[in-house]
Amino acid sequence: MSTQTQKKTALITGASSGIGLDFARLFAEGGYDLVLVARTESKLKALADELGSQHGVRALAVPADLSDPAAPGRLMERLKAEGVQVDVLVNNAGYAGYGAFAEADTKMELDMIQVNIGALTALTKAVLPEMLARKSGRILNVASTAAFQPGPLMAVYYATKAYVLSFSEALANETQGSGVTITCLCPGPTKTGFQERAKMEESRLVKGKEIMDSLTVARAGYEGLHDGRAVVIPGFMNKMLVQSVRFLPRSAVTHLVRKVQDRAHA
Repeated sequence: MSTQTQKKTALITGASSGIGLDFARLFAEGGYDLVLVARTESKLKALADELGSQHGVRALAVPADLSDPAAPGRLMERLKAEGVQVDVLVNNAGYAGYGAFAEADTKMELDMIQVNIGALTALTKAVLPEMLARKSGRILNVASTAAFQPGPLMAVYYATKAYVLSFSEALANETQGSGVTITCLCPGPTKTGFQERAKMEESRLVKGKEIMDSLTVARAGYEGLHDGRAVVIPGFMNKMLVQSVRFLPRSAVTHLVRKVQDRAHA
């Protein structure tokens, strides 16, 4: 991928770890100025300093808790005050919870909906009209292969990712021919801190499995974004999985997902 001839700015949420961290490095290598958003200020500032000095780009660290419905508005107000134009938006922030819905913590589930859906929608709404007016811009929304089927034991997470995929595909259609592209990245299980945070290390889905590394996933998304692809599914097996569920009864798909989500020792 060639570097940018003119500096553009990429806003990346969830930039301090995992796929988001790799996105930040890829965009910096590509010559983009950066707006890095995550909850942990110390990690963000260290990353901004590292990427700024290594690649000669402007890297702005903006700590924000996107489970707060007011956070996207505050973020955009700050960027407006500093004269920052968002040329690429990467809605990467998101997390999951593991376990039966009836037993899950209510605040955690509602915060998840706000981060995975609310903040993503608000930030997309904030930047898209200006991109359309300029006839230039790219948005990458990170969903998951979870978007293609229901997910017992991770019911809310799977539902949030189904929203992200549906939303992204609809916007990709709405923006055709506008100079703006919308891409949805749908990775399978990926080596990040995601599984640990979701407390799902013992599920059959990930325990003892060889899963994709975050840089490979981020690079697939980065290249798909620049190619203007509507949906990117990294990895042959993930593509096959997504295709296979189209030909099975919905109840059978849900049953199979439940089996792989159960704890390996159960």
